Amino acid sequence: MRTRNAVAYRTLITVLLGTFTVSLNNSALNLAIPELMRVFDAGAARVGWVMSLFLLAMGMTMPLTGFLAARFGTRRLYLLGLWLFLLSSLLGALAAGLAGVLLARGLQGVAAGLMMPLSLPLIFAAWPAERRGRVTGLWGFAAMVAPAIGPGVGGLLLEVSSWPALFVMNLPVAILALASGHGYLTERPLDRKRPFDLAGFVLVTLGVGGVLIALGAVASPLDLLAYRSWAPLAVGMLLLVVFVHVERGRRYPLLELRLFSVRVFRASVLIACAQAVATFGCLLLIPLWMQQVMGYDALTTGMMFLPAALMAAACSPWAGRLVDRGSARRIVVLGLLVTAAALLGLAALGHDAPLWLIGVLMAARGVGLGFGYLPATTVGLNALHDDRIAQASAMNNLGRRLASALGVAALALHHDLRTSHLIAQGASGEAAALAAASEAFVALAVLVLLATPLALSLPSHRCEETPAHDSHRATKI
Repeated sequence: MRTRNAVAYRTLITVLLGTFTVSLNNSALNLAIPELMRVFDAGAARVGWVMSLFLLAMGMTMPLTGFLAARFGTRRLYLLGLWLFLLSSLLGALAAGLAGVLLARGLQGVAAGLMMPLSLPLIFAAWPAERRGRVTGLWGFAAMVAPAIGPGVGGLLLEVSSWPALFVMNLPVAILALASGHGYLTERPLDRKRPFDLAGFVLVTLGVGGVLIALGAVASPLDLLAYRSWAPLAVGMLLLVVFVHVERGRRYPLLELRLFSVRVFRASVLIACAQAVATFGCLLLIPLWMQQVMGYDALTTGMMFLPAALMAAACSPWAGRLVDRGSARRIVVLGLLVTAAALLGLAALGHDAPLWLIGVLMAARGVGLGFGYLPATTVGLNALHDDRIAQASAMNNLGRRLASALGVAALALHHDLRTSHLIAQGASGEAAALAAASEAFVALAVLVLLATPLALSLPSHRCEETPAHDSHRATKI
């Protein structure tokens, strides 16, 4: 028993190291955009691909993780992602031009697309169901603390060095994670006979890519009228619809969409998507509101996100322990209600709101995220057989990414259209921007509240269900 616990803790530490270095890298690199523009004499549109390419590559890789993990092994695939992340970080640090930086970021996105969906399956394989809540909470702590301290670390490195240091900083933790992974991660049984769904791969990759490319290029309502935006969006959405139709008729689909017939898992994904839209929506709205309406600088605006990240990180382990004690339903409902209340509070603030009040509301939003996201995800994954968790985790991650991209695009369009409409009616620019932001916060609160009945349907204990169309395969597990 003691040996098994030691292996479980070593697995957890290994995964935490990998999660931390990926999350820290992405948030720290945000600050390097202005310096890259200066060093390579490039415009914001070109340098912006440093962030966009990472997200695009990660989103297009995620659908593959379930098949690849079953075929080649979760441990082997995760370590491949770590090696790729290490080598691409080294490539980025040595890049002599912007093209090299973009290549490194694309490879880092592929690595993250392999690693992040496999983090929870690796942890779940090492820990019994009744203890998964607390260890998932610890994983959430690492995933949320890293983005919170990333801008500070990145800013410090840029002060004492230059942009290659932001790639070099990944190397020590990645090397430590690799050493730990090769020493402590264990492999699950493989399914080498499972055929590769080429048609599904082509459809979902091009579909996700088209949607993310189109939405990433939308900065104003006029952009949607441009061929370069609406064409890939329309094609991407059409390909995803075809993908769903094709996958439903396949015996060995690339993504097990039948898992959505499991009520608890389906509810957990929808809750996670609602929280993702609210989270990324705030990343869009808070800077617009604080800088356009209240006149604060970028540094002050960025500091307002720190309370949310720190409170989410602090609450995640606590929420995980409560899940293990059978309180999942209540804490997820609490998390959603606190999130909605914080969003309504932000909607009610005026242009002269004090910073401390904004910080309190952002901290409350972090509490809601800590209680409302990972506990729901843990319960949803626990409702499935263990050999389906890699597939389910990939679909959860992909669903959140697509939902947040669509949500942010819709909020951006609403903000621009509503602001323009109010200005045309005689309102000042500040008043129009404030009204648009307030309406958007209310819409996000309503979205989160609509997810609350789903939280009430969650079990407070592990309740493993089998998809109705897959019971003949579940008996073999």
